[in-house]
Amino acid sequence: MITLLSIIALGFFLGMRHATDPDHVIAVTTIVSRQRSIRHAALIGALWGLGHTITILVVGSLIILFGIVIPPRLGLTMELSVGLMLILLGILNLSGIMQRITETFTPSQMGTHSDPHGHGDYIHSHPHGHGPERHGHAEDATPVGWMDRIFGKLGFYQVVRPLAVGIVHGLAGSAAVALLVLTTIRIPSWAVVYLLVFGLGTVAGMMLITAAIAVPFTYSEKRFARLNHGLGLVSGLVSLVFGLFIVYQMGFVSGLFTHNPIWVPH
Repeated sequence: MITLLSIIALGFFLGMRHATDPDHVIAVTTIVSRQRSIRHAALIGALWGLGHTITILVVGSLIILFGIVIPPRLGLTMELSVGLMLILLGILNLSGIMQRITETFTPSQMGTHSDPHGHGDYIHSHPHGHGPERHGHAEDATPVGWMDRIFGKLGFYQVVRPLAVGIVHGLAGSAAVALLVLTTIRIPSWAVVYLLVFGLGTVAGMMLITAAIAVPFTYSEKRFARLNHGLGLVSGLVSLVFGLFIVYQMGFVSGLFTHNPIWVPH
């Protein structure tokens, strides 16, 4: 029993540590940068952690219980998906930030003024009047408007987005976590319990991280608009650059785009 309790404690704290991996933090920062509530940011972290846990538990259990071996090309493709996800998040973030900066420095026309308002979770301000013909843009013209048009009617779009990002990240890291567990825990049932506790630790760690990340965005939005724009711009750029770096590493350094891919789970 002492051994099992030690495994559970170790799994939980290593899961919290896993939440601090650079690609994880960059991804949630890009999403949280549009949030204006610390509570909502923590919820996003929990959803990301839940998606990550689902993939780790499912794929890791298959590897542990059935001895499934993931081919190098498939493993590299799973890790490449993280880079593509970061690139997409960075582009969406930058498109929103650049629009907000443009609107901030565009002189107001006669009879209009600027007020912050929201479209779903997208909050911005621009010169406008109060008549329907003076709003300033169409409701579907926001940077994530096309996604809202497609998924907004489903009602759970705001839940699915961080969940999907977590699933992609879990897919990339599931093999490495499972193989590490196999080298230290010989009892399959205990190894699966470890994966579950590891996932719960990741959820807890990511909730703390997203809540902490949301603080400067929330504070600067209320008091320093330009600083808030700068923080959002930096988060988008970092996500884009890091995503391109992962694509380069997986595609060319590790050989996914060649005939001899080399994959070492990490």
